[in-house]
Amino acid sequence: MPPTPANRPDRDESPVRDRGDACPGALRLHTADDGALARVRVPAGLLDARQAYALADAAERLGDGALDITSRGNLQLRGLDPVCAGELAELLDAADLLPAPAHERIRNVVASPLSGLDGRGHLDVRPLVRELDTLLCAGARATALSGRFLFALDDGRGDMAELAADVMLLAEAGDGAPGAPVTGGAGAPGGPGAPGRPRVRVVAGEARVRVRPEDAARMLLLAAEAFLDAADASGARPWRVRELPPEHALSTRDLLRRAAAADLPAEPAPELPAAPEGTGPAEPPAPEPPAPGAHARDGADAAVCAGVVLGRMSAAQVRSLARVAERHGTGELRVTPWRSVVLPGVAAAHLPELAAAGLVTGAGSPWHGVSACTGRPGCGKALADVRADATALAAAGAGGTPVHWSGCGRRCGHPHGAHVDLVATGEGRYTLAVVPANRLAAAAVPATEAASASATEAVPEAPPEAVPAKVNATETETATAPGTCADHPVRHDLDVPELAGALAAARGGRPLHHRPATTK
Repeated sequence: MPPTPANRPDRDESPVRDRGDACPGALRLHTADDGALARVRVPAGLLDARQAYALADAAERLGDGALDITSRGNLQLRGLDPVCAGELAELLDAADLLPAPAHERIRNVVASPLSGLDGRGHLDVRPLVRELDTLLCAGARATALSGRFLFALDDGRGDMAELAADVMLLAEAGDGAPGAPVTGGAGAPGGPGAPGRPRVRVVAGEARVRVRPEDAARMLLLAAEAFLDAADASGARPWRVRELPPEHALSTRDLLRRAAAADLPAEPAPELPAAPEGTGPAEPPAPEPPAPGAHARDGADAAVCAGVVLGRMSAAQVRSLARVAERHGTGELRVTPWRSVVLPGVAAAHLPELAAAGLVTGAGSPWHGVSACTGRPGCGKALADVRADATALAAAGAGGTPVHWSGCGRRCGHPHGAHVDLVATGEGRYTLAVVPANRLAAAAVPATEAASASATEAVPEAPPEAVPAKVNATETETATAPGTCADHPVRHDLDVPELAGALAAARGGRPLHHRPATTK
């Protein structure tokens, strides 16, 4: 395998950079082998039908006719002529997709896609997403954030934890009804831990505070500003919270001081209570992303989720999604980091229309859980046409552990939870390894602040850190997700004819009997 890129630090080291990040945006295009690439930030993946139609038009008129969903739920147009940058900007601006051009690359926000729909979360975080986006776009200081800095808002179900955001909000159970909307204003009575009120905690590295929901967006921005101050003081130009040198790590005390200066009631967020002796750590079940199909609340249809094959939607598919949302739902689309789209208010009866458009509408589809980078011929670094190989072997191990196909060791667009990791090495060969879920982060973010795993997009999606040839004992013992076999600590070297059986075994959690890879 290729060595870890120089701009990706070891987990125990902090990088020192002499340049800014090169993440593309809607206004900063990236040159690829198949033309220019534009990335449109869509905070929490929230689009209305009008915006979806505009993006489909842009892809068809200016690009290659498709939209790619990134691992953060943003959208990419490929195959652009660089001279069309101005026309693209005008089109996006007319659709209200460029509210603040100077801030367009920093609007990296993910949120629980089913928040407020299925009743499972503790708080509907959508209003907080919109408030955070407004605050980000209004402040000059935020423009210093890198295009890789990530905010996450988890409504309490835990689905955002594995994305390892730089600053994360986690809703906590209160005495109110699950999924209750944010209510009250900045002057509402009661502190962050007041009885009968929902609570949220904000986590940034080793720092964690608890605030009222109505103060959460401002606290998220204060935490980002704390990172910028620490980054400036370090002189190392880190892009992510996890890259801060230890002596400049964020602290709970600093966040509390900033909250007090901004007149925000805040308190240190306590550790999660320990489980009774002998029962192990207090750890909820590993959350799962929205499955393709219908989602209900109290027995009634609340939304449908449509998967997108290899995360790539044709303009016609985007229009189909927008049309169903507009005619049969609320008119809203929610693009997810798992390469799917949630349509609130749409009943299960309309799934056949989406299936007819070539979208994934049931978990039994062989495409469910299969993802891939761009690969050849679009990416000059790729060593294989991974999409073609993924298509040929989509049914191998269907329904098991997700699988991601990468054209090189950068692993662009990789999933963030447990998955089978296939990396092309050239001449029709791949290495295969099973990557465990970061269960510590998924289960106990408030207690451990385990936000150190890589979860970035790259150019075109940020390269994650190289998956080690062996999984260390701690990861294997505490981080293995259901359906992932802990007996797969090594990376196996395979040629394409061997992949079908090995992939089916790996996705099904069965032992592999292939030679270990000799590459480093």
